[in-house]
Amino acid sequence: MFRKTARIILTLSFFAGGISLGYALVNSNWLAAFSVVTSNFILRMAVIIIPGILLGFLTYIIAPWIISKVLRMTVWLERHLQKMPLSDLIGAAIGLIIGLIIASLLGSALARIPFVGSYMPLLCSILLGYLGLSIGYKKKEELLNILNLFPKFGGKDKEKAASAKSEPERLYKLLDTSVIIDGRIADICKSGFVEGILIIPAFVLEELRHIADSSDHLKRNRGRRGLDILNKMRKELIARVQIYEKDFPDIQEVDSKLVKLAQVLGADIFTNDYNLNKVAELQGIQVLNINELANALKPVFLPGEEMVVQIIKEGKEYKQGIGYLDDGTMIVVESGKKFINKTIYVVVTSVLQTAAGRMIFAKPKFNDRRVLYEVDAIG
Repeated sequence: MFRKTARIILTLSFFAGGISLGYALVNSNWLAAFSVVTSNFILRMAVIIIPGILLGFLTYIIAPWIISKVLRMTVWLERHLQKMPLSDLIGAAIGLIIGLIIASLLGSALARIPFVGSYMPLLCSILLGYLGLSIGYKKKEELLNILNLFPKFGGKDKEKAASAKSEPERLYKLLDTSVIIDGRIADICKSGFVEGILIIPAFVLEELRHIADSSDHLKRNRGRRGLDILNKMRKELIARVQIYEKDFPDIQEVDSKLVKLAQVLGADIFTNDYNLNKVAELQGIQVLNINELANALKPVFLPGEEMVVQIIKEGKEYKQGIGYLDDGTMIVVESGKKFINKTIYVVVTSVLQTAAGRMIFAKPKFNDRRVLYEVDAIG
């Protein structure tokens, strides 16, 4: 329905334009030399109507192609605008408005120039509009900072209210290479525990591509796994995952670029990289470390609690046995060496939290007669 209506409107518009062209042609000095045409009413009407019919017919034929191209361009433009952060859009819009205002003032003055004056307003609008758009996009931070100064003129109460409203909501979350390759971020986001828009910088994506094309087999598999995780996230979280194209050519290291981008957007950083974690914290950027989240979600065991564990190998100390929980937490069992390859009940004696994770120390559980409770013996 929309395409048919647009086709009819285009046809009528060009038909009217053709008639206007024919009317201007009949009244022009060029056709006045042909007195036969100008004096004959039928010929005059033919000269007026024929251009309209020709233009209308031609437009009716090519209108579907024109409409299709316009719709494709509209979809492409909308898709790219959705990927742009709101600060970029606001900066570009303010710059465009300022450029058009200057072009209007300047164009009206230049319109008095002989011969070319009628074209100057259009030329100024195109040139200054583009310059304003470009400068506003690149200088968005300065423009937004200027706007933030206006509440100060309203007194201290308004300033406090404005500062409370302008408190950053941390809508953007930047993903670094390590957390993408890790893969757990996809499940965490899918579960709904992460709010906001997930930003994947173009330089992080480029680093992933380099890793996926590496000659080293392990690196290549890690890179391809990261790209698979990204494709999965974009399909399942299509409205929340965006590629950010802006780069910082003057900065070489990817981690430094991430920190700079986080400062520009007021974003948090998702990472598993210890060094990036510390650098970002020094810059006042909030870091979301998945390893720390995983450690926080591990079950809490207190001294005296009982659990079931399979002794897998010998420990470093005398007669120690080592076992693991399902989440990878290591359990050191005193006098557990002789129970290797057996599943037994143990009692927690202490819990040690280290930078590498959590370690649980335990001892085998005995009954009153000092007989070991073994899972196989019980049932």
